Amino acid sequence: MLLVTTETITGKELEMLGLVKGSTIQTVNAFKDIGSGLKTLVGGELGSYNEMMGKARSLATERMVKEADALGADAIVGIRFSSASVMQSAAEIMAYGTAVKFI
Repeated sequence: MLLVTTETITGKELEMLGLVKGSTIQTVNAFKDIGSGLKTLVGGELGSYNEMMGKARSLATERMVKEADALGADAIVGIRFSSASVMQSAAEIMAYGTAVKFI
């Protein structure tokens, strides 16, 4: 499955199949959350949150691709990601785009 952020794919004619999306809500365990809270006192990168967000983006992308596969898509164009805080230490990541078939 070809995934692009552009609205077109050079050299391909596209048939639009529709919106596809994938999302997940992720959190870190309480011990990592406490450690990250202490880290805010001295500054620096919050590794456990970076890891959590990376896993969340991957899972959301996998779910979006699965939805596109079910439509018989060859690619997804115009891919975007959004995130939102659901509660303290938890975030929702959504991946979305337009499923297309090559013609």
